Amino acid sequence: MLSERQTLLSQDIGGCQNRAELMDCWSRATREYGLDYVSLAVAPTSHDRLVAPLVRETTLPLEYCREFDRLEFLKHCPTVPHINRSIMHNQWTIGPDGSDPSFDCPPEFVALMLRFRLITGIIFSVHSVDGSRYVVRYDGDRGPLAMPEINELSMLSIQAFDVFDRLRRTASNTNVLSARELEVVRWTAQGKTSLEIGQILSLSDHTVNAYMTNAIRKLDCVNRTQLVAKAIRMKIIS
Repeated sequence: MLSERQTLLSQDIGGCQNRAELMDCWSRATREYGLDYVSLAVAPTSHDRLVAPLVRETTLPLEYCREFDRLEFLKHCPTVPHINRSIMHNQWTIGPDGSDPSFDCPPEFVALMLRFRLITGIIFSVHSVDGSRYVVRYDGDRGPLAMPEINELSMLSIQAFDVFDRLRRTASNTNVLSARELEVVRWTAQGKTSLEIGQILSLSDHTVNAYMTNAIRKLDCVNRTQLVAKAIRMKIIS
């Protein structure tokens, strides 16, 4: 039987008509469970080095995301090995003061999590209708979630992702690229190199290239020149 909280949150999420509304409702739902941030990303593999190109939506602080990728901490993230072997949720904690992490990681990893008070986290695996695998991640400054909370959050995550997936598939061409991918394409169209774009956006050139690769794939192009031409033709950029 659904709780009153879950019912109300489910109604709000189900009524969203665009991604901005969805993320607003999803963020409110996140806070109802004592968590602070929600992220949606393509499921990482052992071959991925950076998390930014995988992220589709997140409310995590930008500074945290930049530092996480600068130090290439994805390889220490407890979610990656778990995702590769299980479809069940995975919950972790570093302890209230960062002294008792529930997974193996270097002190610098714990220090970054502690600085942004990402004390407890949990992920759920979700699947698109086209078979693509994604993860929904929650972080916050609280103790581990109880099983009733996990069950409710799991159901809400599936529903929210279904809404996201529907909006993604029915979006207009201007919404094909993420905001960051769009920025990279626009600067590329102005003749900037990956290094220059990285300096402008405070990203590494590796991250810029990853965004560029995603954009090329999404628009079914073979190189940057074709990407820029097609983006202009589709009126994604001017």
